[in-house]
Amino acid sequence: MTTTPVRKRFGQHFLHDASVLDHIIQAFAPQPSDHVVEIGPGRGVLTRVLASRVTRLHALEIDRDLVAELDADPLLAKNVTVYNADALSFDYCALVDRERKLRVIGNLPYNISTPLLFHLLDQLNCLEDMCFMLQREVVDRLCAQPNNKAYGRLGVMVQRRCRVEKLFTVKPGAFRPPPKVDSAVVRLRPHAQPPVTVNAEAVFASIVQAAFVQRRKTLRNALKGFLNDQQIRALDIDPTRRGETLTLEEFAALSNAVERQ
Repeated sequence: MTTTPVRKRFGQHFLHDASVLDHIIQAFAPQPSDHVVEIGPGRGVLTRVLASRVTRLHALEIDRDLVAELDADPLLAKNVTVYNADALSFDYCALVDRERKLRVIGNLPYNISTPLLFHLLDQLNCLEDMCFMLQREVVDRLCAQPNNKAYGRLGVMVQRRCRVEKLFTVKPGAFRPPPKVDSAVVRLRPHAQPPVTVNAEAVFASIVQAAFVQRRKTLRNALKGFLNDQQIRALDIDPTRRGETLTLEEFAALSNAVERQ
């Protein structure tokens, strides 16, 4: 089989370490009845293992040459549908049938991981869970708690919608070519019941974004145009605090106060 060259514009780093692959499969624990979507199958290392474990597998690959390789692989011919598609704009809900929601897995390109996570949050009602290899820094941001330098918009938005579990780290040598940073595998499971009640999702997103646009700004300045000092204090929140100190509950309280106006 011809090996497609690495294309830097797609942020390609192909996993080759068998022990890491086994660890991912053990963590994901695919079952025959699972309806699985793999994002960024690359040369199909993970794809082949998944195809041997599940009845239905969809693989999204943006590189047309890699799509051709995957389509030509006889091990994938029976139960794998390969899409030459951009994961950032793909309609995941279109793949859902009446039987069950989707399980999503992938070694995500580092250069699109954050916007891709937000895109998946928009379609969360179609997803059972997600298991991703990401840059370790991104996983740390997903897991971060208040008063931590890694805590920010990404962590707040994802934690409100999902349970986040960092599984293990992966060194650069597990990939070809090796990235310049460590990676980590994370599991995201949508909450059956969100940990906080938000009356308007768009308002919540705007408040969180405003609080972290300039991290050194106090709430008094960051939320100007949304709430004044008196309104913030009425929620038992000091307006001189910064967004990085707020809990999910406090972000929800601010958002719901704005929505009530």
